[in-house]
Amino acid sequence: MSKRPRRNHSQAFKAKVAVAAIKGEKTLIELSHDFDVHPNQIKQWWEQLLDGATGVFGEPPKVEAASVIDVKTLHAKIGELTLENDFLSGALGKAGLLPSAKR
Repeated sequence: MSKRPRRNHSQAFKAKVAVAAIKGEKTLIELSHDFDVHPNQIKQWWEQLLDGATGVFGEPPKVEAASVIDVKTLHAKIGELTLENDFLSGALGKAGLLPSAKR
């Protein structure tokens, strides 16, 4: 007996089969013949749909902050860059490379 190649079902197909199973109009055996899927697979999709359904009516998923921003470190960096810019603009102005230097 040769094995059938592995099939990848789309999300829409899985949802369609799971909704049909939840409706209960047909048994899992009848649905497995209709959709050519094993009854255990239908049961798994059914349970996944029920587990994920709480997300539709529940709270929206929490978005985690990308990273905690250290304000003190950022202020220190801004001060450092400002000092560097002032120094360079003064040095370039004295050298005659800038038309107007900060003084």
